Parts: sequence; structure tokens; C-alpha cells
Amino acid sequence: MDRTRCAGAAVDRAGGPRRPDRRSRTRIRRAVSLPGRLPPGIVEAVETMRAIGIDVGSYRLSLYGLFSTLVVGVLLYIAVRVVMRAIKWLLRRNPQIDATQRLLTEKLIAIALFVFALLLGIDLLGIDLTALAVFSGAAGLAVGFGLQKTVGNLIAGIILLMDRSIKPGDIIVVGDGSAMGGPPLPGGMPNVGRVAKIGVRAVNVITRDGRKHLIPNELLMTQAVENWSYASPEVRVRMRVPVAYESDLRRAQRIIVETAKANPRILTEPEPVVWITAFGERAIEHELRFWITDPESGLGNVQGEVFLDIWDRFQEEGITIPYPRRDVRLVPGDEPEG
Repeated sequence: MDRTRCAGAAVDRAGGPRRPDRRSRTRIRRAVSLPGRLPPGIVEAVETMRAIGIDVGSYRLSLYGLFSTLVVGVLLYIAVRVVMRAIKWLLRRNPQIDATQRLLTEKLIAIALFVFALLLGIDLLGIDLTALAVFSGAAGLAVGFGLQKTVGNLIAGIILLMDRSIKPGDIIVVGDGSAMGGPPLPGGMPNVGRVAKIGVRAVNVITRDGRKHLIPNELLMTQAVENWSYASPEVRVRMRVPVAYESDLRRAQRIIVETAKANPRILTEPEPVVWITAFGERAIEHELRFWITDPESGLGNVQGEVFLDIWDRFQEEGITIPYPRRDVRLVPGDEPEG
């Protein structure tokens, strides 16, 4: 009786019996509910899967735990995908949000949802992270080195979307064009491409020849990027046109400008201009400069049209375009011995 009273007094002084913690309640609930609600075969299978495993410190790594982790992970992944589809549908229906802001919002919400799903999965599975403290240092170091570039590209992509320096649909040139399929094309035309998509890791750029290039986001932050669509879609094009010394230069210049103005893709304001740039060995070098508003439609095609029209007009007006030629003169002398 005395011991019972002392125990009762101790319980009363503590404010009642101590309630089991959350993990203990979960184990008690499983122990009570599983045998009464599940068929005997499933209960035996669960117990067998729990028996197969290894102990890592105070944590039991069993086959049942791996199966539960897989099921919870798949369900959470499906839930995140469904929620993301609903959010994308809502964002696309809002006309006040442009494509860049929508893409940035989708990526930030996706990151937040995946982090929340990860924490929720750890809580549902009852994983004790302190049991993994032995491996956390080495694993964290390995993951840090392995994901260094990935995290850098992710942050660079978010920065690109926030400052809106590069947007889907922009026409860009990265560095010298080597990241987009090679150096500048013949004739001095840069290898340009249209930004199709800004992803988590890379930017999808489609060049004029139909090739798709995945340029890492970090590369766009560290290299010089020429964005033809950043401030204005207007781009100036330069063309070299040689004229023979024997030709009427003023008439040739007038023909060059008139030919450029006749092209529908070339702007009339500012109007095309032509300048003498050098007195070459065989010709007087001219440079035609004009503006276009649709560089995504190509530069080589508009240059080819202007060159062909200039050639036709020069043929009609009798203006010649010099070309390299070699004169061979035979000096009279002794005949070769034969």
C-alpha cells in the first residue's frame, strides 16, 4: 500500500502520467490496428519484411521501411505533379503575368513543393535523422561536390528569370558563337539562336539551321551574351560591296541604296546608307548598312537577296565588280631546246 501511495503521489506531483511521444503513439497505433484490420496473410508479410533488414546504430533499416519509403515517395511525387499542373493552368489563365514571370513563379513554387514533400515524407516515415549523423558529413561533402554545377546552374537560371535579361523568344549570340554550334558563319554573320526555353539546368537555344543547343545557365552568366531582343528588335546589317575603279562611284552608290530600299524586310527609317571604306588593290571597297526588325527570320537570306539585286542592277547599268585575275605575258627569247 505504501509503495502504491508513493507512486500515486509521484504521478500526482508530476501532473499525471507522462504521455508517449509521437513515435511511440505511431507504433502503438500500428500494433493495435494492423492485426485487427488487415488480413492475416498481409500481416505476416509485413512482419516478414520488417524482420529482414540491418541495424544502423539505433535505427532499423528493414525491407518494409524501404517499401514504405518507395510508396510514400511515389505518392508524394504524383501529388506534387498534380498540384504543379493546377498551378500552371491557373498562371496561364492570368493575362497580367507574362511568360518570364510565369516561368519564374512556376520554378519557385516547384522547388518549394518538392522541399515540402521531402520534409513531409520524412515525417510520415518517422525517419530519425540523428541516426544518419555518422554518414552525414561524408555524404554532404560528396553531394556538395557532385551538385556544385547543378546548383550553380539552378541559381543562374533563377537570376536570369528575375532580371529578365534573357527571355524565351529572344535572339542571342553567346560569346563567339562556339556555344551555339561553332564560330561566326562565313561573311562575318554571327551564329545566332532563338531562346526556346529556360530550364532548371540549361537554356534551350534553336539556331537558324534547326539545331537545338543546351547552353548551361551558368555559361550565360559568365560569358558575354549579345541579346538582339533586349531593348529593341531592330538590328543593323553590314555588307561589303566592291566597285571597280573604272565605274561611276556616285551612280554605283545610288544603285546600292535604291536596291536596299526596295527590299521589304529593310527599314526605310533609318534609311540604308553606303560608305567608301577603303581603296583596295583591285576595287574601291563600299559598305552598305541597313536595319531590319526580324533578325529571327535570318540574316543570310536578306543579304543574299540584296547581293543578287545589286548584281542585276550593276549588269543593267554597266558597273563592274572586279575579281582576282592573273595576266600571263610571254617574253620573246630563245626557244627551248627540244
